[in-house]
Amino acid sequence: MLRSFFVKVRVKQNSHQLLQFNPWRGMHSRNKKAMEFIAKGWNALKEVDRVIDYTELNDKRLIPLLRTAKENFELALEADNSNTHARYWLSRLHLKYHVPGACKPIGAALLVEAANMGNPDAQYELGRRLRIENDYVQSDQQAFYYLEKAVDQLQPDALYLLGAVYLTGDCVKKDIASALWCFHRASEKGHAGAAIAYGSLLLKGVEVPECLTKLNAKRRSSARKSWRNAAGAVQNPVEMAREKFEIAARTGCDLGFKWLQRLDEEEKRLLAGQVN
Repeated sequence: MLRSFFVKVRVKQNSHQLLQFNPWRGMHSRNKKAMEFIAKGWNALKEVDRVIDYTELNDKRLIPLLRTAKENFELALEADNSNTHARYWLSRLHLKYHVPGACKPIGAALLVEAANMGNPDAQYELGRRLRIENDYVQSDQQAFYYLEKAVDQLQPDALYLLGAVYLTGDCVKKDIASALWCFHRASEKGHAGAAIAYGSLLLKGVEVPECLTKLNAKRRSSARKSWRNAAGAVQNPVEMAREKFEIAARTGCDLGFKWLQRLDEEEKRLLAGQVN
């Protein structure tokens, strides 16, 4: 009996030790701590962005906030060196803001690391910078590579930029259908520019790709509407455009409100003509 008791105690001790040294538990704890630091840094940076348009870039009043953001992002990396969000936000500080100790090469290295580790925001930012800031031949190919990586994760800014690339045929074969797909998915994420681009293309008479009409019809049908009503709504480009402009307007985009006003005026004009 005593032997069985000691066996049970030993089993409990071993299981307790396993729980203490569980690597997954440790990773979760480190990630949680890192995210707390990131949240503090992001709040400080958000306050900087709120007032930076009304101050000089090197305004001394911004220094405490920038320093707080930098310290917290660095602490986040110390807590969890694999955290891509901390790398991305710290790279933005080095590349964009006049923070004490800013170093553009360090920012660029952090941005590349975060992008290669799979962070979609970093992939978009790196692709964008490669398109703008580099003149050598391979930069466009590299930019496109990172933009596509971000698009695979449905990063809205990357979707919008890739849609513009397909629309203009810049460095790729012009593809209106792919451009519409990118604008549509970005608008679903609340991207105002993509919503305006998609809606205005519809009003110009651009044909919607079959993949999108089927997707929209399926979603409308799942909302307990008949297939006929769903198909009819999908085939109406003005109503589809209105939906996109409403998305832009909900973000506070002035152009979205102007497009909606223009559609309302056109609708009133048509109704007045029918009455007469």
